[in-house]
Amino acid sequence: MRGVVLPGERQFEFRDLPIPRPQAGQVLVRMKASSLCGSDLRAIYRPKDQGHGPEAYRGVIAGHEPCGVVEEVGLGVKTFAPGDRVVLYHIAGCGACDDCRAGYMISCTSPQRAAYGWQRDGGHAPYLLAEERTLVRLSDSLSYVDGAIIACGFGTAFAACERAAVSGKDRVLITGLGPVGLSVALLCRALGAEVVGVEGVAERRELARSLGFEQIAEPGEDALEQLMALSGQRGFEVAFDCSGVASARHLCLEAARTWGRVVLVGEGGTLNFEPSPLLIHKQLSLLGSWVCSIGQMQRLVELLERWKLHPEVTVTHRFTLEQAQSAYETFDTGKTGKVVIVWDD
Repeated sequence: MRGVVLPGERQFEFRDLPIPRPQAGQVLVRMKASSLCGSDLRAIYRPKDQGHGPEAYRGVIAGHEPCGVVEEVGLGVKTFAPGDRVVLYHIAGCGACDDCRAGYMISCTSPQRAAYGWQRDGGHAPYLLAEERTLVRLSDSLSYVDGAIIACGFGTAFAACERAAVSGKDRVLITGLGPVGLSVALLCRALGAEVVGVEGVAERRELARSLGFEQIAEPGEDALEQLMALSGQRGFEVAFDCSGVASARHLCLEAARTWGRVVLVGEGGTLNFEPSPLLIHKQLSLLGSWVCSIGQMQRLVELLERWKLHPEVTVTHRFTLEQAQSAYETFDTGKTGKVVIVWDD
């Protein structure tokens, strides 16, 4: 089979590999959809280095947002069978540490930790070898593209919403309406909250408006004034930064209402601010949120089915595996919604 490898600095290549066979506790998944993530761009496709710490890319088949059909199972696999539709939690942890036992394999620090598309082969190939414990069943009402986006983007967004305890009592600010920010917006609306966004890219503002989000400010000197007007001069109970940009993070702190919650979701960048006026005196809770637990992912699949909410609505571009280089080049423009590689049935 042929798979995508990302050497770094916007380089791209295909690699030929044999189709793997599942061993004990493993399953072979035939790919149906494998979406691209901003982390792939930031830390693999165009990094100044090849990642850091447990995230270091090891030259494997890329793609950590895979979804497909179980093709074959190894010895001891009890929960899944050939033909099952599955989405993958994209990190296989050691399985024994406190974080793994709580379902947060993302936080596993064991040398055994391996993320699909980072330290072990991922979804940008026709088949993926997975551990049974990383699979989540995908309901029939959700598409394979829905599942691929759940695998990281929507899962990350849902964990952030859970962390902030978003409800219908909240007016929510989201800075950065790229794929993750738009996912947060869709979930917050489903949870009953009012949503206001900030986005500097015209194409992403247009996509957000096409999905019913009309209250969108543009970044700039008057952004805070715009936001305060949109909040009735009260500020926001919850503010999410999904951009990773220092000025946007600062804007979240400024626009947050007293006793509000500010959640940093976007990776990279920096943040410098005066704690007294922006955090301490406003009695804010400042939170960081990184991906989700496998339990949250399973719950998200259930809720999306109940809400009839399809992550696929955030997709603006689809490519075949042979067009994967164009997929990355298109996503790298920063003007798209979600970009996904798909296989025909």
